[in-house]
Amino acid sequence: MAMTPLRALVVDDESPARSELAWLLGSDERIGRVLTADSGAQALRVLESEQVDVLFCDISMPGLDGLDLARVLARFASRPQLVFVTAYEQHAVQAFDVQAVDYVLKPVRAQRLAEAVRRAVQAQAEPSRPALESDEDIAVELGGVTRFVRRSSVLFVEAAGDYARLHTASGSHLIRVPLSTLEERWAAAGFVRIHRSTLISVRHVSELLMDGGRFHVRLGSHTLTVSRRHTRQVKDLLIHRDRR
Repeated sequence: MAMTPLRALVVDDESPARSELAWLLGSDERIGRVLTADSGAQALRVLESEQVDVLFCDISMPGLDGLDLARVLARFASRPQLVFVTAYEQHAVQAFDVQAVDYVLKPVRAQRLAEAVRRAVQAQAEPSRPALESDEDIAVELGGVTRFVRRSSVLFVEAAGDYARLHTASGSHLIRVPLSTLEERWAAAGFVRIHRSTLISVRHVSELLMDGGRFHVRLGSHTLTVSRRHTRQVKDLLIHRDRR
């Protein structure tokens, strides 16, 4: 079934960047009308009179910046999808918190922008899926190439300072998101702490073991120790899972 092209709004205070992004989006058949705004305040005025499906928004702008705009949009009864397009990678954590569907670094490559459009289209097509049933793509950089890891494929996560390392059956990936943020964001998807530096996916636990007076969990080929502080919670969650 043919999809209805998305109505896009490009928000950037720099005219060349705004024009280039609008041109790239206008070349994508999945995008219909492309509107532009040179500030967060102007974007809100556009949204008062125009129906918009997705915003492609810079973060660093005078006055109402991209993150402030995202927080305002979060109060909308039906908010547009949000893609951040920025030159600064350090805002990725905040973008994660305001539920942006993608985070694209400048200078924008057409192929990378096409992937952001795909994610916006997917999110737009599935706006009402319950949180427990929805999955999530996590962008990871490998040798300058952006790839996406499904949250459902993550076995466990380890803290690495301000970063977190995602472990899947095929490898590991470092992302600039603290473990505490993932713990809060992914709790409803069955992720729980077993140690102050480790978060696991309960669905991937194949065994709960007792060895040397300590509990351990097995996920794929990995065996991880459960701290005494978290043992009761982990045991209760696993028992509850098995009875569902």
